[in-house]
Amino acid sequence: MYDYDFFVIGAGSGGVRSSRMAATYGAKVGLCEDYRVGGTCVIRGCVPKKLFVYASEYSAHFSDAAGFGWSEADHKFDWPALIAAKDKEIDRLNGLYIQNLENHYVEIIQARGKLLDAHTVELTSAEGRRTITAGKILIATGGWPQMPDIPGIEHAITSNEAFHLPVLPKKLAVVGGGYIAVEFAGIFNGMGVETHLLYRGEQILRGFDREIADKLNEEMSKKNIDVRVQTNVTEIIKSDDGLSLTLTDGSTLLVDCVMFATGRLPNSKNMGLEDLGVEMTPNGAIIIDENYKSSVDNIFAVGDVTGKIQLTPVAIKEGAALAATQFNDTPTLVDYENIATAVFSQPSIGTVGMSEEEATRKFGQDIQVFRSEYKSMKFTLSGRPERSLMKMIIQKSTDKVIGAHIIGPDSAEIIQGIAIALKCGATKAQFDSTVAVHPSSAEEFVLMK
Repeated sequence: MYDYDFFVIGAGSGGVRSSRMAATYGAKVGLCEDYRVGGTCVIRGCVPKKLFVYASEYSAHFSDAAGFGWSEADHKFDWPALIAAKDKEIDRLNGLYIQNLENHYVEIIQARGKLLDAHTVELTSAEGRRTITAGKILIATGGWPQMPDIPGIEHAITSNEAFHLPVLPKKLAVVGGGYIAVEFAGIFNGMGVETHLLYRGEQILRGFDREIADKLNEEMSKKNIDVRVQTNVTEIIKSDDGLSLTLTDGSTLLVDCVMFATGRLPNSKNMGLEDLGVEMTPNGAIIIDENYKSSVDNIFAVGDVTGKIQLTPVAIKEGAALAATQFNDTPTLVDYENIATAVFSQPSIGTVGMSEEEATRKFGQDIQVFRSEYKSMKFTLSGRPERSLMKMIIQKSTDKVIGAHIIGPDSAEIIQGIAIALKCGATKAQFDSTVAVHPSSAEEFVLMK
């Protein structure tokens, strides 16, 4: 007899959903977390990041307002006030997560979990150590920022620390070219920080539609963000003047703060997984089958710790599918095709399905690309030089829409609806037959000729 039917290590999006659903199905469930309930997304990821994005956009909104008849005023940004407001909201959400779990009779244990054997977890907390046993164990510990091994790296921060900086820097460098890097470059730039974005690759947002990535680079440069591709940091030297970054071309860049957003690794170290024979990739991702089962029969994993699609809604879907399969006698698989995503850069990006490059590799000449570039109506009177771009990728032989991409205002809100259409197998003819919502940016998706 085990202490729990199901024990979850990690109270992020996947772990919380899986534990709550398993308890709903009648399982006795325990969950341990060594930080705060809510995980990366709620505590130091998607949620505070989006709040920061909102805050940073006001500088442009104030500038736009004059074109619509509003007289300019003296707008001062208060970084400590934003931090305090953000912390208050995160505390509220953390409390709601805890309450929701407790309402479903999930036992929450504030401790770090480590596997001693296939059914035993050692829990370490400020009160000491103890062990529990469980029939089935879920690893849902997410990912963790990785930092390069270069001289002076101890002077750098990651996105984790960016949410708690005591003082807003005057000059900042963001190293990286993915979601987190371009989002924080926009955030700090919007808050009045001299911002440099350094990326070792040929173009930012590797893996996204290249034309969309090129457009973001162009628009960020219009906002006076210093975007440098094929550029990396080889050394950080701290002095009274700040941080001197030595770059790959031999030049130096002096900043107050340098943030590395160079990827995240599965958070699977020092958990006893190797000793149990749990198979993992070289970077620590837990290898799982389609039912999220590891190489050890009763140990499962979902979310970023598996090294697959690193998106909060994906982890939630996986956690729910696991619980339904294991505790509700309802085998459930997650469909990973046509997962939409948004990048909260400035301007923002929404994307679903194949990029033009992916479609070309798969279908060759059997594709057709529709595009529309325009100035959003929102900026016609303000004079803001920002332009939007929409793309649709069609497989000619079937007329199916196999990719849709947008960079511009409200991209995340627009792409969610488009994703439903792609999930249903919509064709270009069906898009064309849909009456437009006018005037809107979204209507461009049904007007492309």
